[in-house]
Amino acid sequence: MRRVDAAPMPTTGSDLARVEPYVQLVDVTATAALVAWGRFVLEPHGESWRARRTGETFGARSQPIGRRAAVEVLDGDDRIVARTATDDANHAWVEGLRPATTYRYRVLVDGEPWGAGELWDWAPEGLHPASRPLDLRLRTHATPDRDDPVTFLALGDAGVGLAAGEAGRQQLAVARTMQRLADAYDVRFVVTLGDTIYHGPGGPTDHSGANDDDWWLTYFQPYRYLLDHLAFYPTAGNHDGADEEAADDRAQLEDNLYLSARFAPRAEAGRASLGPGLFYRLQVGSLLELVCVDTTWGAEQGLHWFDEPHHRAWLEDTFSGPSTDVAWRVPFGHHPAFCAGPHHEGQSEQASQLVPLYRRGGARLSLHGHEHNFQHGQVDGLDYVISGAGGKLDTRAPTRMIEAGTRSWAAAPHCLLVQVAASALTIVPFGGTAPGGTPAPLPRRLPSGELTDEPIVIRPDRD
Repeated sequence: MRRVDAAPMPTTGSDLARVEPYVQLVDVTATAALVAWGRFVLEPHGESWRARRTGETFGARSQPIGRRAAVEVLDGDDRIVARTATDDANHAWVEGLRPATTYRYRVLVDGEPWGAGELWDWAPEGLHPASRPLDLRLRTHATPDRDDPVTFLALGDAGVGLAAGEAGRQQLAVARTMQRLADAYDVRFVVTLGDTIYHGPGGPTDHSGANDDDWWLTYFQPYRYLLDHLAFYPTAGNHDGADEEAADDRAQLEDNLYLSARFAPRAEAGRASLGPGLFYRLQVGSLLELVCVDTTWGAEQGLHWFDEPHHRAWLEDTFSGPSTDVAWRVPFGHHPAFCAGPHHEGQSEQASQLVPLYRRGGARLSLHGHEHNFQHGQVDGLDYVISGAGGKLDTRAPTRMIEAGTRSWAAAPHCLLVQVAASALTIVPFGGTAPGGTPAPLPRRLPSGELTDEPIVIRPDRD
C-alpha cells in the first residue's frame, strides 16, 4: 500500500482533497504506552472543508496505512530505548519503559515519520497552517508505591463539533483553555465525563457519531495538540450510546478510543469490567486511583450497566473498604447522583446503590457531567463536581440547590484543573479562553448569590 501523508494544500477545484495525519497517545501505564496514528481525508465544502466518508480512517478497526509501521520511544539523549513494529494495525503498545519518566516518541510508516510534515487546522473560514507541530512525548505513570503528585484536566459534554455555531465556539474556547493549562502545568492526562460526541458535521440529525468523519470536528481537531501527548480516560454518556437517540455510537466509541486494547488487559488483572459497559480502575502512584463507573442504561429496559451482576460484583470488590495503598479514590461517571438542575435531577438509583459503596470505599469526591453547567455540592460528607459544559451549555440557574447540597455553581463553558497531593484535592474550574488570551478561574455563585473564584479544596477524612 502506498504511504499517504500530508499533501500540499489544494487551492482550486472541488475534486481536490487533502489528507491530514493525526497521532494519538491513547494510554500509558507505569511501563508501557499505547500509541495510535491515522488520517482524515478533507475535501472542499462551500467556503470551508469537511471530512470525506471514506470508511475507517482512524481507530482500532482502521486498515494499515502502510506496509510496515513502528513506534520508537527515545530518552533525553535521543537514544531509542523501546521499539515495537506492526504491519496489521495503526496502533501498538510499546513496552519496557521506566515508571514516572518522560520520553519522546515517534511513529514511522514505511520508514518515514508520520505527521512530521506541514499540518493544517480547521477554522470556520477554512483550513489554515497549524500554529504548532505535534508534541510527541509521553510520561509514564508512577508505580503504586510512589508518592507522586498528579495534575489532570477533566470535562464533560463537549462533543458538539467546531462547526456547531455558538456551541462549537464554546467547545473551541474550552479546548484552547485546556491547551494553555497543559502548557503551564504538569498535566498528566485528561478525564472525559461522557457525551464525547453528539452528532456529525451536518448537525444533530446527521449520523450522530457513528462514522469516523463525524469525529473530526468533535474530537480529533479540537484536542489535536492534547491527544498527541496526553492520554484521555473516558466514560460513556447517554449520547454516546442509544439511550436517547436512534444511533448507537458505542461501537465507534470502542473503535476510536481503543477500549478493548486499553482495558482488556486491565480486566484480565481484575482492574476493569467490560462487555458491555465500561468500568475500570486507574491508579497513578500511591496518591490517586480513578474509578470509571458506567452510569448509562444497560441491555434490559429500566436497568443500568451497574445493575448487571458481573459489574455489580466488580464494584462491590473495588469499594469493599477504604484503600490502604492509595490516598485518594475518585469515582467518575456521566450521570451525577445529586444535581441541582435546572434540567436534570440526580440519578436516584445511583444515590441509593452506588454512593453507599463510594463512602464505604473511602471516596471523598466524585466527578460527573450530564447537566450542562458547573456545580459543586456536598451530601453527607461526599463532595461531587459536575462539569458538563465542555461544549453544551444551559444558561439557566439551578432550581434544587438545597436538596442537592449545592456549594457553588456557574453557567459557563469550562473545564476542570484537578491537583492531587497527599494533603488535599484541589479543583479549579477554568472558563473558555479567547485567541491570545490567558485562562482564568471561572467565577461561581454561592447559594447566597455572592461570587467566588476560590479553589475547591478537599482534605482527607481523618476519622
